[in-house]
Amino acid sequence: MFPQRILKCRPMSDPRAPLILLAGQSHPKLAENIAKHVGTRLGACSVYNNTSRESIVQLQESIRGKEVYIIQSGSKQVNNDVFELLNMVYVCKTSSARKIVAVLPYMPYSQQCRMRRRACITAKLLAKMMCHTGINHLITMDLHQREIHGFFDCSVDNLRSSPFLLQYIIDNIPEYQKAVIVARSPSSTRRVSSYAERLRVSFAVIHGEAKMEEEQEIDGRTSPPPSATLSAPSSFACSYPSPIPSIQQKIKPSLSLVGTVKKKKDFILHLCVDAIA
Repeated sequence: MFPQRILKCRPMSDPRAPLILLAGQSHPKLAENIAKHVGTRLGACSVYNNTSRESIVQLQESIRGKEVYIIQSGSKQVNNDVFELLNMVYVCKTSSARKIVAVLPYMPYSQQCRMRRRACITAKLLAKMMCHTGINHLITMDLHQREIHGFFDCSVDNLRSSPFLLQYIIDNIPEYQKAVIVARSPSSTRRVSSYAERLRVSFAVIHGEAKMEEEQEIDGRTSPPPSATLSAPSSFACSYPSPIPSIQQKIKPSLSLVGTVKKKKDFILHLCVDAIA
């Protein structure tokens, strides 16, 4: 019989623990609070910009064989935050980290997840860059669309903030039962109705407001057709009518409100915080 081997778990505060938290420059205070809540310390890592605004990342301790959590999010300097994250991930990969987990409370470019006006799906580009750089797992919150999961070649945890927001309303807003939740566009009706059902309140919808995501949804299908004088080549198997009918342009109705908000507290739910920050 082989002697039984007893494994002793090291506390999170132990510097030899197999888990390390690294923080970028986007939200250092958030990283400190997470480390304090988890019961560990932030890893020794120097992240800064040199005189030419290039991102420099230098590890000051060994992470070989350890599980690394990189805390970074989007801010007003979103492009710098993105490349800084990729730089930190690649440094950890080349330093033989066992697993690299990116913690992004707000994922940059998540709104650009659909084809718009001869553009590209930038959210997919960012997802591919993150996976190819070396991310093994992603933890984020409230992705603009759940389908963004399919852009990643690694596992994704999309956490929800709605329980905390609903609990804040219940604890801090008196007589919230008399309030009404307002959707600023018809596209957000589904999410607003979910909040209203959980709070047991009614909801309203603003109709006719300019919806940027719908305006940019034009993907080339409304390109001007060939001129009416252009005849179909004889080699075509089928002919098309001449002239080709043009697509009717959308005319937005005047701003109107569907629902009742008179003498009630109104909560306006927005899809993404960066549009109102």
